[in-house]
Amino acid sequence: MKYPHDWMEEYVTKTAVVTAGTGGIGLETALGLSRAGFSVTVVGRDAARGARAVERINTTNPAHSARFLPADLGLLDQVRALADRIAAEHAASGQPLTVLVNNVGAMFPERRTLGGIEASFVVNHLAPYLLTELLLPTLTAGAPSRIVNVTSGAAGLGKRAFDAVEPPGGYYGFHWYGRAKLANLAYTLDLATQLKGTGVSVFAADPGGAATDMTNGTLSDPKIVSPALRLLWPLVRRTFERSTSGPASLAARPSIVAATDDALEGRTGIVIGPRAHPVTPLRAATDPRVAEDVRRLSERHAPLTTA
Repeated sequence: MKYPHDWMEEYVTKTAVVTAGTGGIGLETALGLSRAGFSVTVVGRDAARGARAVERINTTNPAHSARFLPADLGLLDQVRALADRIAAEHAASGQPLTVLVNNVGAMFPERRTLGGIEASFVVNHLAPYLLTELLLPTLTAGAPSRIVNVTSGAAGLGKRAFDAVEPPGGYYGFHWYGRAKLANLAYTLDLATQLKGTGVSVFAADPGGAATDMTNGTLSDPKIVSPALRLLWPLVRRTFERSTSGPASLAARPSIVAATDDALEGRTGIVIGPRAHPVTPLRAATDPRVAEDVRRLSERHAPLTTA
C-alpha cells in the first residue's frame, strides 16, 4: 500500500546528536534543538550527568524524548563504538540522522596523552573528525542533513604546522588548544567542499565564550601560554575572561542557528560567529595546504578502520 509523501513526512523524526551534551554549551545546544522539534541524543562520559541532562530536556515539553549515550570521546575506540551504535540504530529504524553537533572540547594546563596521543589534539580534533567520518554514510543517507563543528577564536593563536601531532617547542595549553581547533576548522571547511552536492551541509560555530567547566580555573595559570605572551597574559586573560562570562545559553546560539536556520538550507562551508551570523573564516583555515596536512595527520592517527 502506498501513502502520499506528505503523509509519511509527518512520521519522519528530525534527529540530532550532540557530543559533550550533558552540560554547558552542549546542553544548551541540545535544549535548543529539542525546542526546534528534534529528537536529541546527548553524548557524555558521566551517566549521572547524562540522566540529569535528559530530565531537563524532557521537562521543556519536547515533541520527542531525549536520550543519553555514554562515551569517553578522549578514547578513539569509544568514538568508533559510538559511531557504530548510532549508524546501526538509524539503519534499523529507518529514521534519518539529521544533525551532528561536534561540541566536545577541552583545554589542558599541562601536557597529557590519551591513547599515546597528545590529549588536546585528540579531544578537539581527532575525536570529532573520526565521529564525523564514520557517520558520513548515515548523514548522507539522511540528507538533507548538517554537520556542525564547534570552533574557537583561540584557533588564531595556534601554530600552523601539521606534519606531526605535536609542534616543536614547549607545551603551552592555550596555544595547543588553539592549534587543535585550527586543525578542526581547516578540516571542517575542506569537508564542506568535498561534500558539495551530497545534501550534507557542513558548518563551524564559534560560541565566543561562556563560563563553563573548561574555562573555570584553567586560565589562571600563566604557564598555559608561551613566555612571549606571559607578561601580557594578565591583561589578555582578563579580556578573555570577560568574553567567557556570559551564559552558556547565549554561547549555544551559533550552534543552534547552524543546525536549524532555514536561511542556511543548501549552503555549506560557513562559519557562524558569536553573534549567530556568518563571519569570515580564519585565513589559515582556508589554506588548502593546511587542510591537506591536517587530513593526512588525521588519517594516520585516527584511521577509519582498525586491524
